Amino acid sequence: MKRLDGKTALITGAARGIGRAFAEAYVREGARVAIGDIDMTRAQATASEIGDAAIAVKMDVTDQASIDAAVAETVDAFGGIDILINNAALFTAAPIVDIERADYARVFDINVAGTLFTLQAVARHMIARGQGGKIINMASQAGRRGEPLVAVYCATKAAIISLTQSAGLDLIKHGINVNAISPGVVDGEHWDGVDAFFAKHENKAPGQKKREVGAAVPFGRMGTAEDLTGMAIFLASSEADYIVAQTYNVDGGQWMS
Repeated sequence: MKRLDGKTALITGAARGIGRAFAEAYVREGARVAIGDIDMTRAQATASEIGDAAIAVKMDVTDQASIDAAVAETVDAFGGIDILINNAALFTAAPIVDIERADYARVFDINVAGTLFTLQAVARHMIARGQGGKIINMASQAGRRGEPLVAVYCATKAAIISLTQSAGLDLIKHGINVNAISPGVVDGEHWDGVDAFFAKHENKAPGQKKREVGAAVPFGRMGTAEDLTGMAIFLASSEADYIVAQTYNVDGGQWMS
């Protein structure tokens, strides 16, 4: 028997990168998956490539109507939601004196409000259904400490760790476990954008920052999306039933807590 047999998961920002890796891993473990993403063309392509156990749902986590519609569509397609992964997020970087209010608001709207109100919508469904569930938020090592050029992003991920604690304590009485994963530096399309930010603000050559952060990981390399899937499966499984309001580092040894 696979660990997620008969379960249904909604994963935000799942058309590519870490979210896609989670979706693929969940299907391998027997789950059905809704690929939630604002890019419907890419989400549909991803769902098609994964197979019959996956569907694509249009989802803009800054729009409550879109969140509610995605939850309803997933429930209609699969009969319920057992697992939510709040993966959708946006990175930004700038010196403190150059932070723009509009950029701050956009990143908090996606990373924090998007996580909170998607969690809320799915939790309401889980409570009404009466079968409990698992909610996994994506934090980051950036939420464990500040960085000179990454104040806004770090603050959003610190908020995710705190939100995970509060939601976890509030929802466990309904049989809903809320926990989080805190990755370190994860290679992929996302990090190409991060590298470009540092190339701009630290006057580094393209690719230099990426090489530097990879070399600094105690494990000896940057992480991959697949490095995170084991924790995502574990936290969604019955093996994690007694785990509440925790944030787990999966970062090659970069942070100890």
